[in-house]
Amino acid sequence: MNLSLIGPSGAGKGTHAGALVKELWLEHVATGDLFRQNLEDQTTLGLLARRYMDRGELVPDEIVDAMVEDWVRKSDPAGDILFDGFPRTEYQARFLDDLLTGLGSRLDAVVLLNLSEAEMLRRLDGRLICRTCKTPYHATMRPPARAGVCDGCGGELQRRPDDEADRALARLRMFQRTAGPVLEYYQPSGRLRVIEADGPVDKVQWAILNALESLRTRGAAFKPTGATVTLPAWHRQALLLPSYERHACLGLVLLGGPGSGKGTQAEQLTKELQLPHIATGDLFRENLRQATELGRQAKGYMDRGELVPDEITEAMVRERLARSDTAGGFILDGFPRTLPQAMALNEMLTDLQRRVAGVLCIAVSDEAIVDRLSGRLICRQCQTPYHTSYKRPQRAGVCDRCNGELYQRDDDNPATVRARLKTFHAQTEPLIQFYRDAGMLTQVDGQGEVANVTAHTLAAARALQNAIT
Repeated sequence: MNLSLIGPSGAGKGTHAGALVKELWLEHVATGDLFRQNLEDQTTLGLLARRYMDRGELVPDEIVDAMVEDWVRKSDPAGDILFDGFPRTEYQARFLDDLLTGLGSRLDAVVLLNLSEAEMLRRLDGRLICRTCKTPYHATMRPPARAGVCDGCGGELQRRPDDEADRALARLRMFQRTAGPVLEYYQPSGRLRVIEADGPVDKVQWAILNALESLRTRGAAFKPTGATVTLPAWHRQALLLPSYERHACLGLVLLGGPGSGKGTQAEQLTKELQLPHIATGDLFRENLRQATELGRQAKGYMDRGELVPDEITEAMVRERLARSDTAGGFILDGFPRTLPQAMALNEMLTDLQRRVAGVLCIAVSDEAIVDRLSGRLICRQCQTPYHTSYKRPQRAGVCDRCNGELYQRDDDNPATVRARLKTFHAQTEPLIQFYRDAGMLTQVDGQGEVANVTAHTLAAARALQNAIT
């Protein structure tokens, strides 16, 4: 049996995963542990992830997916696996199905531990984590033998800053937004089971085992029955797509694959329209460099060898959009990348009484992108992009802007670029289709001379500007 256990923070995934591993003789894989192990072992994927972190950048989803794939391929092909907290998104759900199918296997059951908001806050208020081995404890429900000391390794126990109520609620909303499509993906196959996780540990554990038993067929391994389950009450609200209205704010979203020229076009739009350019990569580095509260939280994850969670990025975007210079408009580059992030953006802008005016999609073929990125050079200091053919620096290897050293990133080799494009198509194309269906999308041909692309992009932006004035 291959089983996935998903749920929000505080739902008890770690506790129940440990019990299921013993009860059902499963191999256990948690993406957080897998990520740390790759960093510690300095595997190829671990070194690549570390380079992103050392540059002050978020580790791309495809790196983590590749770690999962590598682990699965190396595991016992006859063994049974418990995926702890994975998949988190519909893209990862499809990725996992494709991976297991290719290995002659399948994911037999998906268990959602559904936790109420009140119970989540109560549990996280007393949660403690070992600083060394990451074992979870609770001040009242699962206290250590010695206060502040891990029973297993003797490490120091600490309360994580992201367990504070406001952060926890933001993380719960983000989980619900991303989990909604996952539940919809698994429900028709009959593989999904929803367990109410508010009760005592032993009762929840019994409910999980009973639900798994219901998926059994006589004398066979776990197989889908075709039966569906009732989805949680929050599911419908989490899947509500944003409704947009015209507004005096010229809020622009730029979409396009890696290397499509979003950054270049954003710079030109910023000059012509006098709007702030908000690129998530720059925003992340800025928060790290200035050691803001969010930057310190992100650095804490990185220092612990952990992935920076999406809610940190969302909070950075929210804080940036709340600044006064965005009142008349903004250019968002790199956010949103998925439908759940579009929902998050809608919430942010609704709170600020603003709206997205339009979405500009820079369309470039995959082959052209592979060609572009294979010749791309980046300044180590200011991150300005150059190209060996299309945008040469005045002096070879030296940035025109700051005299920094130019280099080619490891992830700009053709094989890696194609992997990134696969992720882009799977994650972002549903978002592009949504904006197209909403009548908000303008597609711009991103191939050809940069000046021509800029002219078309600017014309589309001017049309949107005229429509809201």
